[in-house]
Amino acid sequence: MKLSPNQLRIGGAVIVILGTIAWLAYSGYGAGKSYYVTIPELATMGDKAYHNHLRVDGFVVPGSIERSGPHVTFVINEFESHTAQAAQGRQLKVEYKGSEPPPDTFKDDAQALAEGTYGKDGVFHATILQAKCASKYAPTQPGQTQPGPKQTALATQPAR
Repeated sequence: MKLSPNQLRIGGAVIVILGTIAWLAYSGYGAGKSYYVTIPELATMGDKAYHNHLRVDGFVVPGSIERSGPHVTFVINEFESHTAQAAQGRQLKVEYKGSEPPPDTFKDDAQALAEGTYGKDGVFHATILQAKCASKYAPTQPGQTQPGPKQTALATQPAR
């Protein structure tokens, strides 16, 4: 069976297209990975820390936030500032230079998740920043009363 020149061209095009898709899938898989590490783990990673895309989280140290437009420099601690462990917690300076400003929940003592690379200068260079509110959604402690739902003026008026 002899293949026509038209069938050879189609077969060659299919091979080139499938090879390109396979190469894009392989190269995209490695580029999209980021490893989650804690601040103490980051300190013990050695040279591997400088060559990987990483995610690290911690609690924003009160008074450390310095804003410059959408860029922010701050320090995170592995423990919240009001806990007894905070004084012994490891800290990490983070420089966020993303395309969007930090979220509204990003403030002192908020839990922050930074995604980026760790530099040899000891600073974590983040391109993505997420933050959770520090205590807004925390459950109440035993013995504390939880506030009830807010009543509106409409709800307190007598029915007619």
